[in-house]
Amino acid sequence: MLEKVNYPSDLKRFSIKDLEELAPEIRRLLIDVVSKTGGHLASNLGIVELTIALHYVFDLPTDKIIWDVSHQCYVHKILTGRKDRLHTLRQYEGISGFSKREESEYDAFNAGHASTSISAALGMAVGRDMSRRDNHVIAVIGDGSLTGGMAMEAVNQAGHLGKKLIIILNDNEMSISPNVGAWSGYLKRIIDGQAYTLVARDVQAFLKSIPGIGDQVLKTTRNVVDALKTFMVPGKLLEELGLQYIGPVNGHSIQTLVDTLDEAREKDGPLIIHVVTRKGKGYAPAEKDPDKWHGASPFNILTGKGLKSSDIPSYTDVFGETLLALGRKDPKVVAVTAAMLDGTGVKKFKEEFPERCFDVGIAEQHAVTFAAGLAAEGYRPVVAIYSTFLQRAYDQVFHDVCLMKLPVVFVLDRAGVVGEDGPTHHGLYDLAYLRCLPNMVVMAPKDEDELRHMLETAVHHNGPIAVRYPRGTGLGMKREGGPHTLPLGKGEVLRQGKGVCLVALGGMVHPALHAAEKLAQKNIQATVVNARFVKPLDEALFKHLLPGQVVVTLEEGILPGGFGSAVLEFVQEAGLSVEGFKRIGIPDRVIPAGSQKILRARYRLDAAGIADTVEEFLEKIGWPKKGSTASLLQWDWLKPAKRQKR
Repeated sequence: MLEKVNYPSDLKRFSIKDLEELAPEIRRLLIDVVSKTGGHLASNLGIVELTIALHYVFDLPTDKIIWDVSHQCYVHKILTGRKDRLHTLRQYEGISGFSKREESEYDAFNAGHASTSISAALGMAVGRDMSRRDNHVIAVIGDGSLTGGMAMEAVNQAGHLGKKLIIILNDNEMSISPNVGAWSGYLKRIIDGQAYTLVARDVQAFLKSIPGIGDQVLKTTRNVVDALKTFMVPGKLLEELGLQYIGPVNGHSIQTLVDTLDEAREKDGPLIIHVVTRKGKGYAPAEKDPDKWHGASPFNILTGKGLKSSDIPSYTDVFGETLLALGRKDPKVVAVTAAMLDGTGVKKFKEEFPERCFDVGIAEQHAVTFAAGLAAEGYRPVVAIYSTFLQRAYDQVFHDVCLMKLPVVFVLDRAGVVGEDGPTHHGLYDLAYLRCLPNMVVMAPKDEDELRHMLETAVHHNGPIAVRYPRGTGLGMKREGGPHTLPLGKGEVLRQGKGVCLVALGGMVHPALHAAEKLAQKNIQATVVNARFVKPLDEALFKHLLPGQVVVTLEEGILPGGFGSAVLEFVQEAGLSVEGFKRIGIPDRVIPAGSQKILRARYRLDAAGIADTVEEFLEKIGWPKKGSTASLLQWDWLKPAKRQKR
């Protein structure tokens, strides 16, 4: 069946039975491809029938489907002309793991973060009506994303405006970690409440059938029953908000889904279709542990075991171990995360200290202000959120933490280029957006051992402080003894040179050291500094070290407003005389998906790229200049045709 499908129009020639045969074929293709590329497997396996039904009933691309987060859109891509390119999923210059307007006309809206779909869909519905068109707009949102405040803000306005809009609530009881909070409980009550609805209908029919008094008895009891309905009858609360409710619907019955969607097409105003699915359906390991299989690395299909293994712990693992150790020492240390217990390494802390660990759901804004409240009461909250997701709570960091100088520790996992998840997930902006905030301290470890010391420093700092570190395994550094506090704002000189100074931050320190070795082979002796801190900078060290040097800063973050900008601002304000200044980092553009190795090489953040960039810059400024102390050295690399460009 799959060979006959390239676009949604192909589906419309099929019977429901044909579509039911298509579903397992799509699942086999998904498992095969993701086992090689990695990606979001469990969520896509769970939404196969729903995606088929959507493309069968609606007319894309005239009708618009907006996928929340859009990590579950692989099936959509298979059905919209990208089946033959699926093997390039999440690869450099391949198709995106998320919806992408630039990739296909069938992708109505780009996404990668949660809770945006209803807002975007409502805007499209309003735009449609203003343009006097009559196409359908459908938002597909998971129950996890519904915990985000933005989704509820959109539901509130959708009910108020009354525009024709279809919201499909894909309820699989999961976001990345199991769902938490009142909304999750309410959706469960909706499912459990189906029996109540059936009984209520029977009772109503019986009362009406009583001769003479039936209608009066029914009217008298209705006032009492209405007071209970909001919390007992499926979807009643949503209806009170102005949205029609349909469901719950079996999300793995194509016939039921098609019938329901056909019904929804004919209704006016906003409505919610509550679809119940099973995350990971069709692949036993993913069904058993959907949390683990939310984002899968390449794996063996038969065993379900990952293909990549390393004895070196990841930065995330080291953070989790250190947080647990800090929690054992200090009962005031508490952990806060936003639907990422396992992804951020907080899970072990939760298991040992359940009363001191809080998963707030996909609600980063709430997480930050909740932590601020804890800090105001004398606790030391450690807020573990991916770098890209903390962007969603920027005003809370400023307004609720920094202005009051509250001791909240922000732990930013997956800082820098993250790889295959691409533009929405690269953690490139934290240095720029955090260093400008008052009272904020920002630091980055050169390796996993220094991460431990920075966490110890952070929980003892009396004010807001952030630690950012990259995705992936550490460098295999020995971790001897317990963590200790670092002097605030102090860097360290790791290699002494002359004339050229590489000032590196975080994950760029070791590539800088390797680059210095390459430069030394050409008689360029570079000093290498581990800055450690973006704010405050080590002003005493820089005043001593930088004058008379060619200064090169290195960061795995966006260049505008980043670490290099901070050092350059200091050099200017302190009136330091340097021979030249070069910033190496991520340029001001959208960075594509690709492995970390490929992207670091492309943007010259690996050792070879750093060495080449330094050589090119020295040649450009004509350094060493006559009369400088560095001119006493012999620089073979200055001779023509000696250096080969990469």
